[in-house]
Amino acid sequence: MYKILIADDEEYIRNGLRCIMDWEAEGFTVCGDAANGEAALSMIRQLRPDLVLIDIRMPKINGLEVVKRCSEQELPCKFIIISGFSDFTYAQTAIRYGVENYLTKPLDEDELLQAVRRTKISLDDQYRNMNHLEHIRRKAKDAILHDIVLGAEDLPALLEGNDIEPLELAADVYQIVIYESFSQDKDSPFYSFADLLQVSNHGQHTFNDFEEDHKNVILLKGNYALSRFRDFLKHYQGSNPPQKGSPLDTLFLAYGRPVTTLEEVHLSYQDALTLIRRRFFCIQGQHTLGYDELPDLSSHTNRITPEYLQQNAELLTGYLQTFNRNNVAKTLFRLEEYLYNVSNEISEVKLFLTDLYLQIKEKMSVLYPNSAIPFSGNSAVINIIEQKAYLYEIIQFLSEQFEMIMNATGNPSRDNIMDDILYYIEHNYHNNIKLETIAPLFGYNSAYLGKIFSKTVGENFNSYIDHMRIEHSKKLLLNNTYKVYEIAEKVGYRNVDYFHKKFRKYVGESPAEYRKKYGQGEE
Repeated sequence: MYKILIADDEEYIRNGLRCIMDWEAEGFTVCGDAANGEAALSMIRQLRPDLVLIDIRMPKINGLEVVKRCSEQELPCKFIIISGFSDFTYAQTAIRYGVENYLTKPLDEDELLQAVRRTKISLDDQYRNMNHLEHIRRKAKDAILHDIVLGAEDLPALLEGNDIEPLELAADVYQIVIYESFSQDKDSPFYSFADLLQVSNHGQHTFNDFEEDHKNVILLKGNYALSRFRDFLKHYQGSNPPQKGSPLDTLFLAYGRPVTTLEEVHLSYQDALTLIRRRFFCIQGQHTLGYDELPDLSSHTNRITPEYLQQNAELLTGYLQTFNRNNVAKTLFRLEEYLYNVSNEISEVKLFLTDLYLQIKEKMSVLYPNSAIPFSGNSAVINIIEQKAYLYEIIQFLSEQFEMIMNATGNPSRDNIMDDILYYIEHNYHNNIKLETIAPLFGYNSAYLGKIFSKTVGENFNSYIDHMRIEHSKKLLLNNTYKVYEIAEKVGYRNVDYFHKKFRKYVGESPAEYRKKYGQGEE
């Protein structure tokens, strides 16, 4: 089955050409379509179609220029020109570049069908008559490049047993570059980095471009090629980023270490492959990842564990309750740094961050049941985090969610830090709350906070907690919904005898006596 690419600046024409005939019945499959000449040239370079249906008048590069460049770069595809112009000059120029069929709009379906069938006959003849030696050499080159980047065990013997001079692989230094579209939109067109290198290298055979595991790979060969590549990197690493929409702006590059032998090329390839997979950790606007940015994960002990998840969930929940935006931001920053150096898969990192948010959401929903926090549904949050392409995007999403939580739970009457502390106690008195644990949440040491608390409130911290717990327990004792030991646990006393002791101290009678006197019935 031959591949066909459709290029026209009118979407309805592209859609019409897709449906105008049964392409598979004619021996073709449509591999893509392009809305301008630059995109068409890039897709021809990437997809290697056998036939291109192309309009002459298109944005950026016209159709004849695309044909010309393909001819100059020896890209083996045939063209059928479709144009609204019957000008003989256009047809003459097209014929000069080997175009066998020139059709004018409005398109006659039968005329197009005959042109396609003639092209198929020509393609059949071309592949039947292909020089057998050249065909074998091309396949041998692809196979050798495959073995080189993967570091095949028999590579030394393979290189020694083959005449690699015709393959033009000999050089004093090599480097691997893997490139892909900078945009995360799979349908977004991008320029072929091989085309840009071809122009930059003035047509010299200083690199090989090929596909490996569905990735676009460049093997740079020699000091000149590496020098030209460094010139490209300066465009990304300088103070002025690539112009929006320019060829360089459409690319993301990952490159491995330079090596001096073909037997070592697989090391450079593994660098680039690891980096392209770590693109998730890039900062906003980053277009390149180089071998010098590759962390030594083998020496890192950072791991995502249930304990680490629990630790961060509790810490962030505490800061959210104390409206400590500064510490929320610091914790997220430290979290981002830690995750950059974990050896877990990216899917595990996303799952960790999803679990972190959902745990915090659950804790805050329980602590503030009347605050009507506008949480998104769990499935929506899972989808949002899963679809994020970068770690910084997820951290930004969490930051926005945490700001929303603080705005929804904030007490508008608070005038100072002590109001924040009392507000926090109101929602956490039932936990094992201690001055030593909440002081850091508010940026104080426990001794200093204890003095401020006693001076401001009029009693010490522990006495205030006991008073609050007893007051809440009195409300629960007014009916028979819970037993006394259950009420003790609900207000923060794990030992029912201790609860009895504290209750009698502050109320002057036992919980059972209080219930009998004021409640709805006996315990």
